[in-house]
Amino acid sequence: MGKVLVIGAGGVGSVAVHKMAMNADIFSEIVLASRTVSKCDAIAASVKQRTGVTVPTHAIDADDVAATTALINEVKPDLVVNLALPYQDLSIMDACLNAGVHYMDTANYEPKDVAKFEYHWQWDYQDKFKNAGLMALLGSGFDPGVTSVFAMWLKKHKLKTIRLLDILDCNGGDHGQAFATNFNPEINIREVTAPARHWENGEFVETPAMGVKQTFDFEQVGEKTMYMMYHEELESLARFVPEMERARFWMTFGEEYIKHLTVLQNVGMTRIDPVMYEGREIIPLQFLKAVLPEPSSLGETTKGKTNIGDIATGEALNGSGEKTFYIKNICDHEKAYEETGNQAVSYTTGVPAMIGAAMILTGKWKGEGVFNMEQFDPDPFMEMLNEHGLPWTVEELDGPLPF
Repeated sequence: MGKVLVIGAGGVGSVAVHKMAMNADIFSEIVLASRTVSKCDAIAASVKQRTGVTVPTHAIDADDVAATTALINEVKPDLVVNLALPYQDLSIMDACLNAGVHYMDTANYEPKDVAKFEYHWQWDYQDKFKNAGLMALLGSGFDPGVTSVFAMWLKKHKLKTIRLLDILDCNGGDHGQAFATNFNPEINIREVTAPARHWENGEFVETPAMGVKQTFDFEQVGEKTMYMMYHEELESLARFVPEMERARFWMTFGEEYIKHLTVLQNVGMTRIDPVMYEGREIIPLQFLKAVLPEPSSLGETTKGKTNIGDIATGEALNGSGEKTFYIKNICDHEKAYEETGNQAVSYTTGVPAMIGAAMILTGKWKGEGVFNMEQFDPDPFMEMLNEHGLPWTVEELDGPLPF
């Protein structure tokens, strides 16, 4: 039904390409490009072995707008799926505008020199994409992505309004390493060490990084400590669900992760400003990334499950007063690895990337301009989650979280 160019050959890119190849009725051709073409070739070989589908590969520096434009013009895709680093969102969007091709990503733009991720840089492209008659879909991962679709599904089918929203992200997996991150270490550590922000009474309230924590008993995982953090879907949800009084994002971390991260912070290894080392500038966090385990290597050893979902409280659609619903997905690391060769953190982002691309190629989601997940009908996306490895459940709770 459509041809895609996927840029990015990490774990998420691997999952997305595998799942696209498993849906040849939607993805008639898949091309994969990355700065390191050997990573693309390894994914293509796995896809060929598992599905029989051939995936052509290319080397590309996605920071180079002219080169990326040339590649898009050469490949002639219907859609570019950006699964590269958030730093590269704007350059790939520029290339899509130059080549006249639709755009999609899984995480919003973040400048290299400031650990600050916000949508305004990409929202500023609204007129450019609209005037070009093109569509840009932002944040089609799990969080952001599925968590926003979950909220809009609840608002369509269960709640007239959403007054309180908590997003809970639990990774109950164990990879056997003393310290490792389950996705790009540089992005992960920048995210975790940034000040926390949550939405309350019409504004964002900032608190120290990892300064607020609670315990929660996650189904099929158990009781875990979760920390309040800032995540970009809070910004788009605050925009598209304006009645929300409070929205928070929580993520679980084990004691060993926190201990190692604290030490790394204390000795300056999480810094993103340059330091001089033997006569040349280096970025400490980028050096740390180079010595940490590659996230894509963790799939074979990771066991356990992820549990990610929304707890929303608001006025019930049926007029029965205020209700609270919990909607979530539980994903098994070992099953994800068996299917695609990647652990569940990559799987839970790569599958929604495939589904978001499918929404565009099939015309179920369409428009001209820059769009967030909250702006579209959640039902076809939710149906594909159930069909393609991320089944969800919804239950009514007695009330909102007590904290």
